[in-house]
Amino acid sequence: MNINSILNFSHLSKYFVPSNNDMPDRRFDLDWLRVGVFGLLILFHTGMFYVESWPWHVKSEHLSQFLENIMLLVEPWRMGVLWVISGIAIRFVMVKVSVWRFISMRTLRLLLPLLFGVLIIIPPQLYIEMTFNGDLNMNFWQFLQAFFSSDSTVFDKYQYGIWQHFNANHLWFIAALWKYSLFLLCLLPLLNTKLVNSVTDWLFKQYGLLAIFIAVLPIFFIQMNWELDSVRYPLGFTLMVYGYLIGWNKIFWQRIKENLRPLLVIALIFYCLLIALYNLVWLDMLKNESLQEGWIYSVIMFNYSMLRLIGVLTVFSFAHNFLNKKSHKLTYFNDAVYPFYILHQTLIVVIGFNLSKLDLGPVYEPMLLISLTTLGCFIGYEFIRRTEILRPFFGLKMSNNYSSSINKLGYISASLVMLPLAWQIIA
Repeated sequence: MNINSILNFSHLSKYFVPSNNDMPDRRFDLDWLRVGVFGLLILFHTGMFYVESWPWHVKSEHLSQFLENIMLLVEPWRMGVLWVISGIAIRFVMVKVSVWRFISMRTLRLLLPLLFGVLIIIPPQLYIEMTFNGDLNMNFWQFLQAFFSSDSTVFDKYQYGIWQHFNANHLWFIAALWKYSLFLLCLLPLLNTKLVNSVTDWLFKQYGLLAIFIAVLPIFFIQMNWELDSVRYPLGFTLMVYGYLIGWNKIFWQRIKENLRPLLVIALIFYCLLIALYNLVWLDMLKNESLQEGWIYSVIMFNYSMLRLIGVLTVFSFAHNFLNKKSHKLTYFNDAVYPFYILHQTLIVVIGFNLSKLDLGPVYEPMLLISLTTLGCFIGYEFIRRTEILRPFFGLKMSNNYSSSINKLGYISASLVMLPLAWQIIA
């Protein structure tokens, strides 16, 4: 075997390409759902500023335990929807591009914004958090000098993240999405086999509750065997695999479309059960530090795991019934997703911390925080999309057409810059 045959993987590429039978041109419901769930992040992370029992970077003095019950309406499934959509999107992309093209596209689209976010967008969050905790007594300029210094002792209590105190914070999803996209790529020769697709079809044809129960078992197993602060990673990868298997499967989507009402009823039942367990049992377990003990913990985790999956299925059913429509607004908001996502939490932390000093009360303060954060995201996006050099740092394609030599230079430069970050994420 000569070197050319070793380097030529074209004969293996067919194993990475899923069948395109019945593949639709575009799924507008998934686009709208992605936009909507990312939009929920602004409300959810604003809520994190006010909930009493859940730790976060900064807190208002106006804390509420009742708000936790409202946030639990979306908490189990909000990230699950994004992971499933990511898996579906990979199936669409792999029909159209080669493996190497997919890796290069994914790396540029995800790691460049992540690196920019870690170095530029996230530091103000850390500054506010350390100031709020009483661990910092300096202005922001002095903080930045310490932040980028290799021998500063200011961050001894904050040695975590991608590089020591360089943390991804809310951008953890981008880092995990890039890493798990590569993992999923390695599984494609298996996931594309007739056996796996036959098993998937068989599952989708089963009685609804039986199919849900079978699909929820891996989620429940993960929920029971991982620490609460790290469980989001294996759960995310599992749901991404689910998304790839769902793809454009006609059986699945037909059943999802026809069963919106039963899904809503089941989701409501499990939500009510979750609220009861949360208030009657979970809060006491938190206070007594007795988590992961006894059968009641298993019951809570099973209920939570069911709500994760049923919540995802319910919002998919709703979107498939009512949102599968093309709109010129969708193009705008689709492009706005990454800039909004990258900017929103820093805006919430900085604006919320400063608003909390004004004694505005528990009504006007959150209303103003949501309004200013949303306005800041729109202003930031409008500036970013009009500034060519900023577009790739926020996951947007360049708007101008450049020569092939300039494009190659850009890819090479970006690759060299992103290499240390990629290695750190994988290692």
